[in-house]
Amino acid sequence: MSDLATTYMGLRLRNPIVASASPLNRDVDNLAALEEYGAAAVVLPSVFEEQIDAERHEVLSLMDAGSESGAEAFSYFPSPERYLLGTERYLDLVQRARKALQIPVIASLNGATGRGWVDYAKEIERAGASALELNVYFIPADLTLGPLDVEKRYAEIVGSVAESIDIPVAVKLGPYFSSLGAFARRLQRAGADALVLFNRFYQPDIDLDELALRHDLELSRKHEIRLPLLWIALLSGNLKVDLAATSGVESSDEVVKYLLAGADVVMTTSALLRNGLDHMATLVDGLQFWLDTRGYRSVDAIRGMFSHARVADPVAFERANYIRILQTFTAATHSG
Repeated sequence: MSDLATTYMGLRLRNPIVASASPLNRDVDNLAALEEYGAAAVVLPSVFEEQIDAERHEVLSLMDAGSESGAEAFSYFPSPERYLLGTERYLDLVQRARKALQIPVIASLNGATGRGWVDYAKEIERAGASALELNVYFIPADLTLGPLDVEKRYAEIVGSVAESIDIPVAVKLGPYFSSLGAFARRLQRAGADALVLFNRFYQPDIDLDELALRHDLELSRKHEIRLPLLWIALLSGNLKVDLAATSGVESSDEVVKYLLAGADVVMTTSALLRNGLDHMATLVDGLQFWLDTRGYRSVDAIRGMFSHARVADPVAFERANYIRILQTFTAATHSG
């Protein structure tokens, strides 16, 4: 039987399939079920920068309330329960998950400025998280903000967090950078241990009947694999950080494709939301079957087989494929 074991950010995993952040992962019973069905690690849902800021302000206002009223103010000082806010519950989730599971538990921070992230990252580390995933969800709507300014913001956030904690740090990125390869290297220098490709920015639609914006969630589909597949193939073997693939993982076929491109781990959320927690076992079993039937002894034996690091001239390779695709398509549409 093929060996599925792999390593991600220095964490030894029993296979390369990770349950990424989703509402399912708020519940420790769900996390335990995912472990039973074969998940190699779990990423907890994100705690948001806005939560950290709002709750810090609430605590300060509670502490200031009645502070000028003399000693009797202590009689109506807020009870300890008032301080059990969202961020505290998140730390409690980290602690309970680590206690209940044998597999690594990766916490997640989501924000745009980094304000308050460093202190909270330290608290997450103390709570027992195996690693931390930074989801820098930032859309540069300010048209005066240049690409270097955007990249600088990311690098400063990653650098400040990575310097403050000892657990590994992954960065979840969107694809919209002018030179993603160079930017990936900048994040590596800033202290990132892994990159997660790609974040899906949830985009609004317009309801023509109500003439209002629609903000709904579209689960990913397998056709979305192609862009992260391309960039993982480009980056694999050319960086010192690990690469996690996400988006479009519906079946074990997508898992295998990402590994062939060079991914260290493959993450899934939509497939679990759509098919149930036990779909994790289907993914793991499918990967095992694919390797066994083709005689591969391990995941490492196939990782990066289709990465550009193994091609002598990647630019020419991609250019040739591009031309071939267009010519083939044109010939097909004009054939009798």
